[in-house]
Amino acid sequence: MRFIHTSDWHLGQTLHNFDRSYEHQAFLDWLIVSLVKEEAEALLISGDVFDTANPSALAQKQFYRFLQQAKQQLPHLNIVIIAGNHDSPGRLEAPAPLLEEMDVAVIGFVPRLPDGSIDLDRLVLPLKNAVGEIKAWCLAIPFLRPSDVPKCEGEVKDPYMQGITLLYQQCLQHALTQRQPDQAIIALGHCHMVGGEISEESERRIVIGGTEALSASMFDANVAYAALGHLHLAQKVGKQDHLRYCGSPLPMSFAEVDYQHQVLRVDLAQDKVSDITAIFVPRAVDLLRIPKHPAPLAQVLVALTALDLPSDTPLERQPYLEVRVRLDAPEPGLRAAIENAIEGKALRLAKIETSFATKKINELETVTLTELENLQPEDIFQRLYQNKYQNEAPAELRSAFTELMLANDRGDLGDEVQS
Repeated sequence: MRFIHTSDWHLGQTLHNFDRSYEHQAFLDWLIVSLVKEEAEALLISGDVFDTANPSALAQKQFYRFLQQAKQQLPHLNIVIIAGNHDSPGRLEAPAPLLEEMDVAVIGFVPRLPDGSIDLDRLVLPLKNAVGEIKAWCLAIPFLRPSDVPKCEGEVKDPYMQGITLLYQQCLQHALTQRQPDQAIIALGHCHMVGGEISEESERRIVIGGTEALSASMFDANVAYAALGHLHLAQKVGKQDHLRYCGSPLPMSFAEVDYQHQVLRVDLAQDKVSDITAIFVPRAVDLLRIPKHPAPLAQVLVALTALDLPSDTPLERQPYLEVRVRLDAPEPGLRAAIENAIEGKALRLAKIETSFATKKINELETVTLTELENLQPEDIFQRLYQNKYQNEAPAELRSAFTELMLANDRGDLGDEVQS
């Protein structure tokens, strides 16, 4: 059996206020062609389909049109989608009755039975080959919040992390009771694993109750492949070939300007993975960093003036430009000078990054505005608490703060505040 692993589409995302629907559509069109070319039998999407909990009508239309076209081209294609931390579980699951008619499984919430226990049947899904034979079982586990995970018996150091591990174990045990000889077990998850490399500027840390990263030990040896989402750089977890982040298909920030984005093609032979191949996603719109490293304004203006770009490039395909300037003092006319240097050139000025050389303990240190912009709400909360109480915030308070931030991301903060 062959499947494609992809995640972190972030449909609806803007890059410094520039609309990216053209790039997202180019990726979706390419993915359909690739699914047909690779003769894929399943498509696994590991969360963060949308960039926000309230995606635009255009972003939703792109997503559902893609599903419809993919099933038209490959009627036998299994499609399994889980929610990520950027997605609204309810919004993602809302059209589930219609999608089920297309054999598309969407898991936003951890489903529960009337008695409150977890409905494992809905989290453990069969994957069939082109002739309808079950070749694998998929543990489809969305991004987990503290209220989603089962409670652990006895005293545990971190109930949230232990609860996640317990849920994966419960799903695995359920899958083991379902599978027949030579059927593989595939795990989907949207989480941050220990040792995972983040992409600078574009990822929000997942920190709940003091836990940021999960151990790869939660994946049992019976798991043939773990298809992970959240981190935007494709990578192995703990140097293990079968535990993978496929990364995002588009660059989410200028920090990824030199990174080649991809999806992963995975082949199964009986109950094992026989091959994993990266399929590189063509970049529909270039990102330019001028210069590569911050430089004085005079040098930057020379480099910008020397840019030679095709003048007939359509607006939606014009490169995004980040200009990186090192200043000795504030420069009121900075933006006007840069805009004058690129006047008439087919590109879009997305960002001007300025840095200053400051003296600190007898050494020069560069302080950038990006570093300030990347300060996470969790970091600010921790610092404020530390300054006021001269101690670290307790785990339950950090967990409550993160739940509040997640509610804000989903757009239902008002409901939670009222309750």
